[in-house]
Amino acid sequence: MKIEIRADGAHISGYVNVTGKLSRPVITPRGKVLETIEERAFGEAIKKSGDISVTLDHDTGHAYANTNDGTLTLKEDAIGLHADVLITDETVIEMARRGKLRGWSFGMYNVQDEMESRGTDELPIRHVKGLMLDHVSLIKDKVPCYAATSVECRAGEDIDLEVRGLDIEPELIIQNKPDYSEYEARIKAL
Repeated sequence: MKIEIRADGAHISGYVNVTGKLSRPVITPRGKVLETIEERAFGEAIKKSGDISVTLDHDTGHAYANTNDGTLTLKEDAIGLHADVLITDETVIEMARRGKLRGWSFGMYNVQDEMESRGTDELPIRHVKGLMLDHVSLIKDKVPCYAATSVECRAGEDIDLEVRGLDIEPELIIQNKPDYSEYEARIKAL
């Protein structure tokens, strides 16, 4: 995760999840498994999921950015699901400035998967082939690691929302004013 504090807010970018990598043991609707998100699953999810929001610690009661207004851009590349987000909420910007944001996570539902059985002492592997993205989340108080997973069911809906995280140390860059040194050098040369 890379965090740049600029005049217009906190620009946060990084990988929400790396595809093709095994998680540590997670609890899913299929029981305790190792899990991997297959390549192209996120790309298809981005096309199908509609507006995807950014939350803090999976609190879906407040969205800090979203794909519809362009404050969140998501793409799947050869590594995995990459996010670029602009946060203008002063409380979240201050958390970022103080290094309190610990990583990314995401919520998914309507998961299409295949199970791979393994030896008697080994957990099965759940291959996630398709999903719908509910949200991506900046993590402050929860443990942002792919293994730290919970499964939630939204009240009044028939959607099992599965929450996943990835633990990557954030890089903080504070840019209080724009750097015009390149332009100033050009003007001076003229």
